[in-house]
Amino acid sequence: MAEKEKLTTLERNWVLYDVGNSAFTLLVSTIIPIYFKNIASAADVAASDSTAYWSYALSVSTVIVAILGPTLGTFADNKDHKKPMFTFFLVLGVGGLVSLIFPSNWMTFLILFVIARVGYSMTLVFYDAMMVDVTTDERMDWVSSFGYAYGYIGSCVPFIGSLVLILGAGKIGLSTSAAMGIAFAINAAWWTLTTLPLLKTYKQKYYAETHTGVGETIGRLKHVLGELKDNAKARIFLIAFFFYIDGVYTIIDMSTSYGKDVGISDTQLLLALLFTQFVAFPCALMFGKLSRKYEADKIIPVCIFAYLCIALYALQLDTAWKFWFLATMVGIFQGAIQALSRSYFGKIIPKEKSSEYFGIYDIFGKGAAFMGTMLMGVASQIFNTSRAGVGLIAGMFALGLFLFVKQSKIKAE
Repeated sequence: MAEKEKLTTLERNWVLYDVGNSAFTLLVSTIIPIYFKNIASAADVAASDSTAYWSYALSVSTVIVAILGPTLGTFADNKDHKKPMFTFFLVLGVGGLVSLIFPSNWMTFLILFVIARVGYSMTLVFYDAMMVDVTTDERMDWVSSFGYAYGYIGSCVPFIGSLVLILGAGKIGLSTSAAMGIAFAINAAWWTLTTLPLLKTYKQKYYAETHTGVGETIGRLKHVLGELKDNAKARIFLIAFFFYIDGVYTIIDMSTSYGKDVGISDTQLLLALLFTQFVAFPCALMFGKLSRKYEADKIIPVCIFAYLCIALYALQLDTAWKFWFLATMVGIFQGAIQALSRSYFGKIIPKEKSSEYFGIYDIFGKGAAFMGTMLMGVASQIFNTSRAGVGLIAGMFALGLFLFVKQSKIKAE
């Protein structure tokens, strides 16, 4: 690796958290929804209804994050607040994941899943904001891409172990339910261990100059929203981001559930989505290198258009090989669109306000994903088919692409 591509110790430890939390992300898009749908099916819940309930659980968790993210993000910008806030939600997320081992009732399972996902999503508000403390503007695209790349490949380590355990459960005398419970524990341990180096070495470099209480925190948040109102480029970018990244996260969250609805077997779904991680690893690095030659605002529209094509292709999904092709296409562009959007935003915000800005960013990103999953759930129940929801997701990509191109023509203030 060229000298300029080598990571510092702090950059490497920051990347390791992507490796750890990505294990949970992979579970949410593979094993957890399959486990939930099997529990729901055993309780005589119709397939379209269980898909809708899963969508609603995702939506509830993202609404909670949308409410908490900006306010707690603003509070975390006080000196030495970012790491404790990050740690609290890490414990909530890991603890929630472990708790999924116990319930057999589908409703209880969904409630515990919402708790785990809120913890996971809130850690990302503070983690993304840490980026300004661990690297420079010149290296931000590369380090962000590196995080997503190694997150994809690193998450495969506990996932492969989990998959072998689940698929071979009968041969070693375990029920599928027990094997999945052990898999949750393995991934929780992986998530925790890969986070320890960051907790040990991270120090908040940029922070607000004065300590603020709740009232002042809300006041500062209102001030930031006022700044965005006067900044057309940042404002339109966030709106564009709302639509296209919402579509990305909906595809990630709902792909397994949708695949089951159109008749793809559990084994094919799991193997195809594992393959996606291996495709995403080199492609995220490739786009990271391309960002040194081409500006991010030239690469991101290409990724959005690719996702629009992916959503349209998913409308005629009905066989395993088509799902494998779809998974490959997602793998190519998934890391790039997430990593470059994160670093693009990180370079245009005040560093001492990074947590509050990334709290708002999270509303328009993961926190706003409630719209895609909610639309998917409502459309699935109204039309009694998941394909109706996929069509709406395609429209979100089209609108996001239009708005991103529009903001790219505006000069930065």
